[in-house]
Amino acid sequence: MARNEQLIRQHKIMQLLEAARFGRTLDELREDLVRELGLTNLHERTVRRDVEALTAAGLDIRSESRERGKVYLLGRVEKGLHKISVSSTELISLSIARELLFPLLGTQYWQGIESFWSKLRDAVPEGVWEHYQKYRKTLHVFGALGKTYEKHEGMLRTLNRAIAEHRVVEIEYAATGKPASSREIEPYGLAVYQNSIYVVAAAVEIEDPDKRLRHWKLDRFRHATALDRWFRPDPNIDLSEHLSRSIGIFSSDTPVPVTIRLGESATAWVREDPWHPDQTIEPIPAGGSVLTVPASHPRELIPKVLSLGSDAEVVAPDSFRAAVAEVIASLAQRYG
Repeated sequence: MARNEQLIRQHKIMQLLEAARFGRTLDELREDLVRELGLTNLHERTVRRDVEALTAAGLDIRSESRERGKVYLLGRVEKGLHKISVSSTELISLSIARELLFPLLGTQYWQGIESFWSKLRDAVPEGVWEHYQKYRKTLHVFGALGKTYEKHEGMLRTLNRAIAEHRVVEIEYAATGKPASSREIEPYGLAVYQNSIYVVAAAVEIEDPDKRLRHWKLDRFRHATALDRWFRPDPNIDLSEHLSRSIGIFSSDTPVPVTIRLGESATAWVREDPWHPDQTIEPIPAGGSVLTVPASHPRELIPKVLSLGSDAEVVAPDSFRAAVAEVIASLAQRYG
């Protein structure tokens, strides 16, 4: 058994009891845990021990006799929101963040967002809520795609459990333009990038430590099954550092610096909307500037360069320049 499996189970019991208005029996909790955590089996006495451990830790869990048996409920103190002072400006900020996270609709993350938002709505005075509604209408969020991950909810639960327990996952993965294939991965975490969720995981069959870690787009998953095999996480992997190395979502431990000559208009655009925190923009005597930015693959750079039209030219490295030139030549031929 994974060393933190008990902790994961007990945390899920807290969530289940918080959401259960009329409480849950031990058997109902057991069935919920099996379904939510993707377990193959779980004994009722294990659930009882978890509930007892939570009670011993200070959680206000009480039991009552009902027609369907003995049920367990969270006390009012545990279910209620602690008193906090929330302003209308803070509500506006939270509501904007909520709309930006719309692609997570249907996942456990969205359930947490909605649960917290409902608690805030019930906690704030009516005057604050009316003030929030009045000024919220002056700011609109758009540009986010209308896709969600509702149909991937089960796979997300499996992946989250595997990440927490360091379990190998067997997936059926259909990369763009390729038939679906069965793969085994060692998942380290999830990343949200431009309305899409990616699984950051090592490919089991690859031995080179510099090439094992890849980004698997969740949209391309057909199935995900946590295997009864565990892996030892690489202590040298820091996901925050790894994901910040390049301008896009392509995986690489060694992104290369790309230099791009920009005209004056393009320079202004890139200053207003930076491509990467580590980019540099150096003015040149002839006007305009030279942009240097880290990139892992030409495909993450091509859309950005083309969006600037003839006001941007990739100078180096040669492989990136050639990739952009190839696309431009193809477009020129197509548009004749």
